[in-house]
Amino acid sequence: MELKWLLCVTLLALGILAVQAHDMDEDNDADDVVDIEDDLDDGIEEVEESKSETSSPPPAPKVAYKAPVPTGAVYFAESFDKGTLDGWILSRAKKDDTDDEIAKYDGKWEVQEMKETKLPGDKGLVMVTRAKHHAISSKLHKPFVFDTKPLIIQYEVNFQNGIECGGAYVKLLSKTPELNLDQFHDKTPYTIMFGPDKCGEDYKLHFIFRHKNPKTGKYEEKHAKRPDADLKTYFTDKKTHLYTLVLNPDNSFEILVDQTVVNSGNLLNDMSPPVNPPREIEDPNDQKPEDWDERPKIPDPDAVKPDDWDEDAPAKIADENAVKPEGWLDDEPEYVADPDAEKPEDWDEDMDGEWEAPQIANPKCETAPGCGTWQRPMIDNPNYKGKWKPPMIDNVNYQGIWKPRKIPNPDFFEDLEPFKMTPVSAVGLELWSMTSDIFFDNFIICSDRAVADDWASDGWGLKKAADGAAEPGVVGQMMAAAEERPWLWVVYILTVALPVFLVILFCCSGKKQPSPAEYKKTDAPQPDVVDDEKEEEKDKGEKEEEEEDANEEKSEKQKNDADLGSASQEEEEEEEEEEDRKHASEEEETVNRSPRNRKPRKD
Repeated sequence: MELKWLLCVTLLALGILAVQAHDMDEDNDADDVVDIEDDLDDGIEEVEESKSETSSPPPAPKVAYKAPVPTGAVYFAESFDKGTLDGWILSRAKKDDTDDEIAKYDGKWEVQEMKETKLPGDKGLVMVTRAKHHAISSKLHKPFVFDTKPLIIQYEVNFQNGIECGGAYVKLLSKTPELNLDQFHDKTPYTIMFGPDKCGEDYKLHFIFRHKNPKTGKYEEKHAKRPDADLKTYFTDKKTHLYTLVLNPDNSFEILVDQTVVNSGNLLNDMSPPVNPPREIEDPNDQKPEDWDERPKIPDPDAVKPDDWDEDAPAKIADENAVKPEGWLDDEPEYVADPDAEKPEDWDEDMDGEWEAPQIANPKCETAPGCGTWQRPMIDNPNYKGKWKPPMIDNVNYQGIWKPRKIPNPDFFEDLEPFKMTPVSAVGLELWSMTSDIFFDNFIICSDRAVADDWASDGWGLKKAADGAAEPGVVGQMMAAAEERPWLWVVYILTVALPVFLVILFCCSGKKQPSPAEYKKTDAPQPDVVDDEKEEEKDKGEKEEEEEDANEEKSEKQKNDADLGSASQEEEEEEEEEEDRKHASEEEETVNRSPRNRKPRKD
């Protein structure tokens, strides 16, 4: 057992050393205190470079790219694989109430491949510049009218450089006679805004629609509730993500990221502010009466301050029982001028005043209980009571918290079909971002979920497959990590070997009884011989009794067989008796031949 525990402790110690090596490796990487290039010569550098080249993983299999094609009717579809901005209009507008230097929509758009693309030939719309206003739009093949068909908006976004502050949402522009895509700006009327947006640590996924008040004719923005899902990964992992909005004629909606629902609800119940106003509102002309008492508790008017109540007693007093510690240096100050300080050469007393050395802690006070004038420590005053206040009692005149009365809402209306929004005729991107190179691709607007899914499979699905093919497997990742940090090999070995070793050690091993020969070679204590002999005799006696019982059963069986007159059994019995006599005679002859049993000859 001592050997088992010694081996276990050894393995655990190796694991601890591996973890410590890992921490030291991380500290060295973080502090960058070792400069390997200064310590290695050119020859070793060449060997290392050739080694790294030979140990690099094989190239990942490539997925062939093919531009997606809609499999059904669509209102808009754009993959940008033709490599141009044909059909898209750059805005030349200016923002209102903004300085002329930044008011222009002069942000740059281009059609490019992604920087680290796994699909050569796949192009998308890239917002190239940063810290500028960007606006670009395109007409739908035909306007979408909100009647009996659902609306599906779907597109891809990749934050190639991450995202610091900015949006990547789209706007479905309302169909109006005044719509001019050449002057597309932030005030251009839209029906739906949808997509990701981020600033600071606030990660959003917008779904906003503009609802028209049927009584006033004014539009008001309605915002969907925030998703419960954590959206941070979609902004930080630098992968292409698929954003989908499904809006149904029954007023229900779903928001999906990478074909997984992250938010859902109903236009009537899950928008803020609500689509329909309340039936009743508080009367703005109603005022609280002057004699209305809202105090649940009041000071007891009959309470009287006790005669012995001292309001002037201090909260703290000096401890009269305190004694000055021995060795206290009353004549030494706590701080003294630094004797090693020197006046700077550029010190000008006319401008800077008289120079004084900086103060430092008095070195004489380091070994003493204290320096300077000793003062008694302060303690709580047991006689302190503070300012007297009468106790609080229930207010018998309490009338509750006053609220204005309710009156019918003059602006009340009830729209049970908010899905029937203003028709849309164009899609646009109107964005500001502090990060460049935001990649957009594979826009589609349709009414058939299957068409959107097929489009996603041929576009985003292909990107996902290419990324998966390029990523190494788990074993490959572990091998690559071990090449960079060799101490990981110890962790891998311990992780695999330790459970196997423990199973073999504790389950497959057993106690081994030493043989008598081993006792003879040593002076180790032996088992009690008398007890062993008794056990052997007992076992021998039991064995003889079993043999006698067996013989009796055999003879009885032979007798029964004889009574039945079986000729074959008699022959077998005679043969057995003949063999017994033969063996007996052979044994007797052998005994007679023995020198000990021979009779002496008579001379």
